[in-house]
Parts: sequence; C-alpha cells; structure tokens
Amino acid sequence: MHQFTYLFDCDGVVLDTESQYSKFWAHIGTLYYPHVQSFAEDIKGMSLVDIFACYFPHEPQQREIKQLLDNFEESMEYIYIPGVEDFLKSLRDKKLRTALVTSSDHNKMAQVYSAHPEIKDYFDYIFTAEDIQRSKPAPDCFINAARRFDVATEDCIVFEDSINGLTAAKESGTKVVGLTTTNTEEKIMSFCNLIIPNFIGQTPDSITAHFAFLS
Repeated sequence: MHQFTYLFDCDGVVLDTESQYSKFWAHIGTLYYPHVQSFAEDIKGMSLVDIFACYFPHEPQQREIKQLLDNFEESMEYIYIPGVEDFLKSLRDKKLRTALVTSSDHNKMAQVYSAHPEIKDYFDYIFTAEDIQRSKPAPDCFINAARRFDVATEDCIVFEDSINGLTAAKESGTKVVGLTTTNTEEKIMSFCNLIIPNFIGQTPDSITAHFAFLS
C-alpha cells in the first residue's frame, strides 16, 4: 500500500482550541475593526506576524494585542480533538512520517508543550510560524514540510480545518482532509478530497485506502 507523509495543523485539528481563539479574535475585531464582522474568521490559520502586517501595522497596537494574546493563551484549555491521540499513536506504531505544521509561534507552542509534553513524541518534526516567511493561505508551510522529508507534496496528506489552512494545503498540491471542527462541510468541500468530523473511528489504513487510488 502507498506510504504517505501525514501533516497536521494544530488548532482545530490536533487541539480543540479554535472556538476559544474565535472568541478572542472576535473581541479584538470589535475593538479595532467593528465594521468587519468576519474578522475572526478571516485571520484563522495566519501567523501573528502576518496578522499584524495585514491589520495592525502600528507597534503600540501590536504590543497591546500581543500582551492580551499571551495572557489569553496562558489560561486556555488545550484539549485534544476526539480520537486524534489514538490516530497519532497508530501512525507512530506503523513508523509513518508525521509533522505538525502550525502558524503558532514558539511562545504559544511552549504553552502547548506544558499542557501536553507527550505531543512532541507524536511527530518527527514540528514546524512553527518562525520556519516560514509567508503563512497560510500561502502554501509555503506544507511545501517546506514535504522538502524536509524529501518527499513530493502529492505524497503528503494534510489535515486542516480553517479556510486559510485548507487553501494552503490545496495550493501546495497535497491531498487534503478537512475537519468540520471549525467550518461546515458545505463551506470546506471545495478544498478537500475527504471530510471528517474528527478522528473517532479513523485509522491510518482507512485514510490511506481512500487516497491510494489518487496516487
């Protein structure tokens, strides 16, 4: 059976944190962009650097928002998406290649490692915002991950939830599994080869079987 490389977004795919971030960024949106009702959705999947570049070019605003975000992330709940731990453990048992590809920065990931020190063992590599120049929806992060493994992007399966992340995955040429943890199936179907609600009942073999004929 064809052997794929498995690439995972973090928030909304491995960790059930997107709803918490939605509330935080919706609040920031009401403060700075009250006329943009979709602000929290528009920035999902983007790195903080790119959010600042696009929406908050002034340093005083950046300092204020960064402090609010740091305080928020310290108090967040970092809960696994249902079924994802078993799925990741199965991938490790089968010695399949895995990477976490996130737009989060080192400070945020330090909070994740504190809550779940075992998460590092689930992945061969963890790529963060500091590893790329352009964040999602640019495809750079997934292309970079494939290069690190020395595999073609079409031999990678990406698990994503946000529109920006799904756009990046599709543009990179990978096979795309969309999770409905953040958006509806109708909203993400045009980006995906496969849609799942979470990882309950999913196995590496079931995912691989779905994509084997596409390779």
